[in-house]
Amino acid sequence: MSPARKLAILTCMDSRIDVFSMAGLNLGDAHIIRNAGGRASEDAIRSLVISNQLVGTNEWVVIHHTDCGLEATNNEKMGKLLRESLGTAEGDFINWMTIGDSIESIKDDVNRLRNHPLVPGDVSISGYLFDVKTGLLTEVIKA
Repeated sequence: MSPARKLAILTCMDSRIDVFSMAGLNLGDAHIIRNAGGRASEDAIRSLVISNQLVGTNEWVVIHHTDCGLEATNNEKMGKLLRESLGTAEGDFINWMTIGDSIESIKDDVNRLRNHPLVPGDVSISGYLFDVKTGLLTEVIKA
């Protein structure tokens, strides 16, 4: 049940991302948490805290990527889309955690995790940007 490398990765649900080959991992090496944008949402944090507290992961990696669909929208556009397609304004009340700047979003998510009251101080947290065209994984300094 415990990942062999004591590692948890938070990344995007984008189908172009093969987390295991990108990070040089084998099955069983890490927990992989995926959502739209790879954002540190409350549910992602819930999964990471469970990963740490129940099975002992002590290294977390946030990986966003180039050409993310969340870069092409914002909260207002999402609200409008849902009003038009579903006839409801419920989408206006959700923070869709869209991405205006991929580097800043990585820094924001890493900082959110580091400063969250349920995240122990001894968990190593870093951030990376994956280039979907070149396959290059680059660490975001000062994340």
